[in-house]
Amino acid sequence: MDNQSNRSPFAGFIAEYSYYMTLVVALAAMLGSLYFSEIRLFEPCRMCWFQRICMYPITLLALVGIIKQDEYLPYYVLPLSLIGVSISIYHILVQNGIVVQSSGCTTVLCSIKYVNYLGFISIPVMAGTAFTLISVLMIASMRLNREA
Repeated sequence: MDNQSNRSPFAGFIAEYSYYMTLVVALAAMLGSLYFSEIRLFEPCRMCWFQRICMYPITLLALVGIIKQDEYLPYYVLPLSLIGVSISIYHILVQNGIVVQSSGCTTVLCSIKYVNYLGFISIPVMAGTAFTLISVLMIASMRLNREA
C-alpha cells in the first residue's frame, strides 16, 4: 500500500491544490495592494514596497509552477514568503509603536495606518497573513511531496 492511500482527505486536498491556493492568495494580495495604491490612492511606504517585491514574483512563480507542474515550486516560493513575513512583522511593530521607525522611511511614514479594520487589521497585517498562508501551504506541499 502506498503513502497516498494512507493520507487523510485534507492532506490529499492540500497535496492536490496547494499550488492553486498559493496562486489565489498571492494574486489577491497583489491585486489588493494595487487597489490600495492605484484606486484608493494610498502611497506605499518603503516597507510596503519591500513586501510587494516579495509578493509579486510569488504570483508569477505559482502560475508558472502550475503550468509546468513543477514539484520544486515550494523551494522557489518559500524563501520569498518567509522574507515577506519577516518584513510584515517588522512593519506591524513599527505601525504599533513597538519598534522605532527607521530613518529609511522618509517620503511616506511606515507608521501610517491607512486602514484599520476591526481595530487591528492594517495593510501589513493583511500582507503578513497572506505570506504566512503561502508559507504554510508551501511547507505542507514540501512535506507531502516528500512522503509520496
